[in-house]
Amino acid sequence: MSEQRTLARSAAIASITVAVILVALKSWASWRTGSTAMLGSLADSALDLIASLATLTGVWIASMPADEDHRFGHGKAEALAAIFQVMLIALSAFGIGARAIMQLAGQQVTAAADEGIAVSLIAIVLTFALLAWQRHVMNRTRSLAIQTDHLHYKSDLLLNLAVIAALVLDQYAGLGMVDPLFGLAIATWLAIGAWRGASDAVDDLMDREWPEEKRSAFVEVAARHPELSNLHDLRTRTSGNRDFVQFHVDLPPTMTIALSHAIIERVEEDLREQFPGTEILIHIDPEGHVDEPGNPLVEDNEFAKLEKDG
Repeated sequence: MSEQRTLARSAAIASITVAVILVALKSWASWRTGSTAMLGSLADSALDLIASLATLTGVWIASMPADEDHRFGHGKAEALAAIFQVMLIALSAFGIGARAIMQLAGQQVTAAADEGIAVSLIAIVLTFALLAWQRHVMNRTRSLAIQTDHLHYKSDLLLNLAVIAALVLDQYAGLGMVDPLFGLAIATWLAIGAWRGASDAVDDLMDREWPEEKRSAFVEVAARHPELSNLHDLRTRTSGNRDFVQFHVDLPPTMTIALSHAIIERVEEDLREQFPGTEILIHIDPEGHVDEPGNPLVEDNEFAKLEKDG
């Protein structure tokens, strides 16, 4: 887990560094060009900087080990950081859209296209490098905050290309309406990204169940152990970069506590090997036990469903 913490923090620090450079460059380019598309790109980078600081805070807190007050760890901090980022993105989209509409009404003229294009090309190169490192970190850590930050910078690639296209068409092709229209397109793109990021963060905070494919894969691993029967009441959730699973299984009522404990230990070890970073809680029921009737959360036998689907 220490390696995962180090990787997540390194990605957040890299994101902050890139954002600082881009804010400085785009501030100068916005002043030189007067472009709404460039201003939208600047606003996005400025928000990326604030969001990256939130990401660093989130992954830092989330990496803290469980304590007496937070026995399930601090993984939810990443979802809170993601929600903060989403709020900033939504505000940015609104501001850029409003500016574009005002420009459409006033027909403001842009200038200094060469400087704006150069800055956008530099931004694309830096963003590509950051995305590559973030993908490496995401594959190793599954950090929700880094994933949300990664989404921002993926959109930045299209955003910078849009700025280049807007400046070229506006100043070299004489299409004065293009720059504010591209600004509106950028605002729409940011709003869509905010919606998607919010959905992921809310799922994490609301303890949404794993995707069905992942649940089925988990049951398949548990089914390797013939000692178990009637796996039911399976519940799954994710908090930050950690997964949590709990379920009931049936064992013979005459089996000793020591033997049943040994079986469950082997099952847990096997499941953790296939699903690293997962905290597992298994409850043993005696064969023939019937759960409380009327409880909607008591599920059918997962092993039986697996055989039926197979």
